[in-house]
Amino acid sequence: MSIILVVAPHPDDETLGCGGTLLRAISEGSTVHWAVASRMTPAAGFGAARIAAREGEIAQIVEAYGFAALHQAPFAATRLDAVPMTERISWLSQVVNDVRPNVLYLPHPNDVHSDHAAVFDAAVACTKGFRHPSVRRVYCYETLSETEFGLRPGMAHFQPNRYVDIAGYLERKIEIMGIYAGETAPPPFPRSPDAMRALATFRGVVASTLAAEAFVVLREIE
Repeated sequence: MSIILVVAPHPDDETLGCGGTLLRAISEGSTVHWAVASRMTPAAGFGAARIAAREGEIAQIVEAYGFAALHQAPFAATRLDAVPMTERISWLSQVVNDVRPNVLYLPHPNDVHSDHAAVFDAAVACTKGFRHPSVRRVYCYETLSETEFGLRPGMAHFQPNRYVDIAGYLERKIEIMGIYAGETAPPPFPRSPDAMRALATFRGVVASTLAAEAFVVLREIE
């Protein structure tokens, strides 16, 4: 089975973008590692209570999925674009060297949040076959509240060409998303349970299933 590394700019991106796919992969015997490229810090304006609560949520998420390990960067959330590229690449390269994944899941480079682009740019440097030969498949996921609002001109918008049937895992994905306090809200908020179901239903229609997650294939080596 595959060794998967999902790279999330912030905790919750992994669940919004490919939570059902990860649950399915784990149920089918794959090993999944979670790399979180940022953390809440006082310097970024987060109080001690909020930071402690988020650390508790992260621990619950690891347990809820059954992730093999959490790999979290020291970089401040919302400020990843200010971290030198060499530092971002160095951190993620070490994670890839330690995990030796076959599959990488990454945020889309045209997401509206600058942290997402910063993570993508660092991650693609860790897909070179001569440095990281274990990496055989690289996919971009879509993140509700970020991907659909990407407006950078001249850059491709999210155009999926891979779909994963998550009909049996959608409700569990939504339950797990609920662990993140304050990250969901009623419609029309884009991270509402209704919005997650609607997107999964729409992607499922394309894939002729009741619910699906969609991805952009960047590389597949068979």
